[in-house]
Amino acid sequence: MSFGGVVPTYTRERRWLVLFVLCIAVFLVVVDNTIVNVALPTLSRDLHASNSSLQWIVDGYSLPFAGLLLAGGGLSDRLGRKRVMQAALVAFAGFSLLAAFSHNVQTLLTARALMGGAAAFIFPATLSTLTVVFDDTNERAKAFGVWGATTGIAIALGPIAGGALITHFWYGSIFLVNVPLCLVGVVAIALVVPESRSPQRRRLDMAGLLLGTAAVTALVLAIIQGPSWGWLSPATMSLFVAATVVGIAFTRFELGCEGPLLDVRIFSNRTFSAGAGAMATNFFCLFGFIFLVTQYFQMVRGYSALSAGVHTLPFALAVMVTTPLGALAAIRLGTRYVVSVGLVITALALYWMATLAASAPYVGPIVGSMITLAIGFSLVNAPSVAATMETLSPEQIGGGAASNETTRELGGTMGVAVIGSIFSSLFGPQIRHALGPLTNQGLSAAQLDVAQGSMQAAQATVAHLPSALQHSLDVKVTDAFMNGLHRGCLVAAAVAVAVALVVFFHLPAGRPRLASELILEG
Repeated sequence: MSFGGVVPTYTRERRWLVLFVLCIAVFLVVVDNTIVNVALPTLSRDLHASNSSLQWIVDGYSLPFAGLLLAGGGLSDRLGRKRVMQAALVAFAGFSLLAAFSHNVQTLLTARALMGGAAAFIFPATLSTLTVVFDDTNERAKAFGVWGATTGIAIALGPIAGGALITHFWYGSIFLVNVPLCLVGVVAIALVVPESRSPQRRRLDMAGLLLGTAAVTALVLAIIQGPSWGWLSPATMSLFVAATVVGIAFTRFELGCEGPLLDVRIFSNRTFSAGAGAMATNFFCLFGFIFLVTQYFQMVRGYSALSAGVHTLPFALAVMVTTPLGALAAIRLGTRYVVSVGLVITALALYWMATLAASAPYVGPIVGSMITLAIGFSLVNAPSVAATMETLSPEQIGGGAASNETTRELGGTMGVAVIGSIFSSLFGPQIRHALGPLTNQGLSAAQLDVAQGSMQAAQATVAHLPSALQHSLDVKVTDAFMNGLHRGCLVAAAVAVAVALVVFFHLPAGRPRLASELILEG
């Protein structure tokens, strides 16, 4: 049965419980973006993974996630968001089992890709359902604050959970833990979450689905492979051209389609576009930083996997406290000011990190910079989501939610790819410069090539050299790592400042108004 602009009594009484259940699904999907980061040194050692392979292990999840989000939003709108979430959670559990028992990089990458594909059908459905259930503007803003805090906490707690599991079990445990969480989520959704779908009954836009998925996948693949193939290589440029051509074809087709998968006209709304850009930048900075900082804690500071995760706890706690406050601040002060200030604070935090020495005190500079980054992240996250989602009409909700998450995943993927590429472009040549002279003292060319591949490989190579040389070479390896980390942070800070200016001049000063009341089906 259908409800017009009024949310049924059942939903009004239990809407916060619905939010809690949706946050379980959100936590599960988001935590897998970062839980693997703390396992990178272990995977580098056990699976002999290079820097490029480590980037793929992280981004292999994001590629199908971003590529299939439009399909996930469109299908959940048409088939029912609750039904799609439950089916995707079951698939996610099965693919997590495959990842848990992978014994080589190729199998692990396949499993991670399948997990990302399943996640693409979970995330937009949670955001669409949340937008439908909370019909009051102020309550919806608070709900977005909690939802945003969940995403931030999941990102921050991923390394801690991964560290605890790696310390006590094998690396597959970081994926195996998903299975019971998925089962809990399926049952909780069945008991608590009402079914909802788009009020307009349309046939599935298969052509739009294929074109949109192909365009996003080509773009993300080019971003991920660009560092290793070369940004101007024929393969990379071909992918960028393909993404552009197919993207234009997708846009033209959707504009002329009676029941489009994505109403691309929503991007003509400057509030939606600026908010989506702010989210992409937010996750660009965060994912790139986490990719390197977890390795810094283990390989430079010498922390165990668990200790490395625990040392990121100040970030998680700060996000937990400040994300809801960011949503409330946007209500009182206006989205434009809160989001643009948040991006500037993020830039300041990254600049601070770019000045830290390898042996900088943890209590003080490192904790302070992480808390500052958390504050900036929190001020951007929930207000940007609220600003974009409240500009959508009922039939746009699923596509808009998918577009939000596509830009977010593209931002995170680009953060790992670009900042990882900057790191690699500095680290590799410096390692060759440091170890190259030793080829006349027994170091083979093959060993030198391997040493350039990752911090783990460089340290292992130095450990097999004469003890009289090890200390000075260890210092040079650490310097190479820190130079890459510093340069990556500076680039991310510059991007954050540039987008902050765009946001300030394009987001409205006040809160956007909802285009129309939403329809819930239960």
